[in-house]
Amino acid sequence: MTKILFYEKPGCINNTKQKALLQAAGHTLEVRNLLTETWTPETLRPFFGDLPVSQWFNRTAPQVKSQEVIPEQLDEETALALMVANPLLIRRPLIQVSDRKEIGFDLNKIDAWVGLQAKDEQNETIANNLSSQDLETCPRTHESK
Repeated sequence: MTKILFYEKPGCINNTKQKALLQAAGHTLEVRNLLTETWTPETLRPFFGDLPVSQWFNRTAPQVKSQEVIPEQLDEETALALMVANPLLIRRPLIQVSDRKEIGFDLNKIDAWVGLQAKDEQNETIANNLSSQDLETCPRTHESK
């Protein structure tokens, strides 16, 4: 299948589920820590494609939740500078296959790009369970405080 470079926040519940879904489809993952990667505006920008700046951000990042950072009010240069300084602001995961780079985990987009069909019956059960879940929104945002 496909070799995928997958940038995650270690311990993120949804990143764990996303990786399991990709692996159930037979893909090989090279997993990297999004938070310790040495980002520059030039290395980070290609992952965002033509998405608006506001969609580049991790909505559960403390600075976003507290409104210290308001993604809708930022230009591209400022957003990239903030994200390079604090990678927790970056929406996850970042995914790269060959030269193509993407952000987030939209099931339909990922399936059309690399395929999410399980490689066998055991993995089909895993894939069916995971694909029926919200793999984009952090489940911790729904927990009571």
